[in-house]
Amino acid sequence: MLVEGRRGKGLRRPEGTRWPWLARTLLLLCMAAPVPLAAAERPAGQDVTASWALLAGYGFTHTNLGETRQWVETVDLVGRYDFGSSAELGRSWYQGRHSLLVELPLHFVVDPAASPMVGVNFLLSYRLTGLGAIEPYGFMGGGPLYSGTRMDGMGSHWNGNWQWGLGLRLPQAKGHDVLVEYRYHHISNGGRRDPNDPLNSSKVLVGIRF
Repeated sequence: MLVEGRRGKGLRRPEGTRWPWLARTLLLLCMAAPVPLAAAERPAGQDVTASWALLAGYGFTHTNLGETRQWVETVDLVGRYDFGSSAELGRSWYQGRHSLLVELPLHFVVDPAASPMVGVNFLLSYRLTGLGAIEPYGFMGGGPLYSGTRMDGMGSHWNGNWQWGLGLRLPQAKGHDVLVEYRYHHISNGGRRDPNDPLNSSKVLVGIRF
């Protein structure tokens, strides 16, 4: 069954094909992830210093979630700079470190029409460090985003985006940690121009920290 768009345009992707694709992606990421180092095996100091990361993944919109009507698929590439972690906070399972992340994302739209979207993200992150080898983290923030093609329902090339996400950091030797993330991603022009149908999407990414 195709979801009917606000302007009567049928979206190309049937509703039932999204989650199996996402489930297969998550399974492959879990199978490919290397075994993380225990906390005692990590090089001293690699936890708190500034670092770079590169992530890649896939995203798709949730049609009929909020005001989203357009089906969009993206291939995503994200460069990230982490300004370094704070001193350790808290105790027990919620012990962790917070940090500021700045990202340069490239979202390449592959459906409905090939076009790039580029932007800048400013994210606040908190990472749990008291749970052993695997370190869960969360983040939230946003920034400006430029769309190369004005899609149906988007009244402006210039938009804003905000997002929240959850991830796992799998520490490896020499600081080249593996990152696996899920993100909820929202794009709109904030009501500056009509139409302003937002894009609410999910993204799954995997990457490496340098």
